[in-house]
Amino acid sequence: MTPVIALVAAAAALAVAADAKAPTARTESGIVSGVVADGIVSYKGVPYAAPPVGDLRWREPAPPLRWTGVRAADAYAHDCMQLPFPSDAAPLGTPPSEDCLYLNVWAPEKPTAARLPVMVWIHGGGFVNGGSSPAVYDGSRFARRGVVLVSFNHRLGRFGFFAHPALTRESPKGPLGNYGYLDQIAALRWVQRNVAAFGGDPGNVTVFGESAGGGSVLMLMSTPLARSLFHKAIVESGGGRAGGIMTPRRIRETSPDGKASAEAVGVALAKAAGITGEDASALAALRKLRAEDLVRGLNLMTMGQQQDTYAGPMIDGQVVTAEAETVFRAGQQARVPFLVGANSREFGFMPLPPQAADGMLARFGADRDAVTAAYDPQGTGNKVEVGIGLVSDGAMVEPARLLARLAAAAGQPTYEYRFSYVASSIRKDTSGALHATEIPFVFETVRAKYGDATTAEDEALAAAANSYWVNFARSGDPNGGSLPKWPRYSEKEDALMEFTAAGPAGKPDPWKARLDFTERLASTPPLR
Repeated sequence: MTPVIALVAAAAALAVAADAKAPTARTESGIVSGVVADGIVSYKGVPYAAPPVGDLRWREPAPPLRWTGVRAADAYAHDCMQLPFPSDAAPLGTPPSEDCLYLNVWAPEKPTAARLPVMVWIHGGGFVNGGSSPAVYDGSRFARRGVVLVSFNHRLGRFGFFAHPALTRESPKGPLGNYGYLDQIAALRWVQRNVAAFGGDPGNVTVFGESAGGGSVLMLMSTPLARSLFHKAIVESGGGRAGGIMTPRRIRETSPDGKASAEAVGVALAKAAGITGEDASALAALRKLRAEDLVRGLNLMTMGQQQDTYAGPMIDGQVVTAEAETVFRAGQQARVPFLVGANSREFGFMPLPPQAADGMLARFGADRDAVTAAYDPQGTGNKVEVGIGLVSDGAMVEPARLLARLAAAAGQPTYEYRFSYVASSIRKDTSGALHATEIPFVFETVRAKYGDATTAEDEALAAAANSYWVNFARSGDPNGGSLPKWPRYSEKEDALMEFTAAGPAGKPDPWKARLDFTERLASTPPLR
């Protein structure tokens, strides 16, 4: 045992003082005490794995260390190591640290006779940013509707996704590279073993996530390592098209798109840090690098500039065997009830120049004029909005429809949505729902996002969205109560639920024509 791990183990062995009146739950590692507020009990900062520091950096997550006494679970633990950026839609509530493998649980204060459905949230952030501590991810409203809500952190950036020949030599049988994904699987295994202590049903677990978190849900549906760990899945703006914005590299051989392998990227990072060689001494030196040096220069704003020294998720053959589209087309995904969708103006925050639309429209060839009309039906001539629509549809909206079609064809109960609602206070500034803006409505935390500017209309839409998500977690069907009917997806009907300023409405997809153009282009091999 290294000195660092010995120190952590010694600290974990100490009894932690807790309020004697606080509710407690017994996990496999020890007893935790929570905090009650308005009939909801929360447990924050519960370890689900050992701190991935020192010799545990770039290894599979190890079991959490046991403790004696009662551990106070009354505050968020550190989010995972990253370089935050000012415009994050969900700003962190804790300072980042490499010691970050913790989760949080919300449940009704009063236990029920029957075990409650469990929902496990995976945050977004492009695999380089994000965490479980942002205020908009508070799980209280889910718990108030009878769900046990679990959120967790997982390793990010170069801590979560890293390959190097020395790591391959150390663990030739793998798994390699996707340590952040392995954390996610470890968190789901923890849920299976421990959630009953919080009143949850380990036989009724729904995984849901947004952006990189949605892509992670697709990974969990695709990997054999997560089978039987969950029973329903929700993907919010998670992409899914092969060759899309989250296309994984391969660990060794050159990728079809010509990108360097993930191992080559790891070698480049090591070289930049003054470390050469592929033996154990090189790996030891890499593990001794300061966390601040490994995170330097990498966040959502600069990710595109870091391709030589950051690989991101990768195809390793064990955790990730293929891209999601490939798995779904083969019918090899987890055959669970599936809810999927995207927002109406995902990338409206991007400063696209008007000429960008011309370049994108040119790819449609003879269909250019018809595509332009589909994306600008009023004939405004606003090429910026046409470009935003094309980028948003290509990256998120059309892939959601594709996945819905493939899942429905496999016999899975499938429901598609489009989130078009814009908060009342910002409606004058944007013509559609931007990336991640559905989250405070799904979590019913709109006041945490919009404060006193929150309106009754915002709160009503949030109550409906949260209710749909909870209904789906209960039964695999979002319908229930007096909510407007959400049609089950079929390719023939091509119907979805759209969340609008007039409320939720089930309808045939009004964007079918434009998405058909985008699908046709996505299915056409690029010219070489």
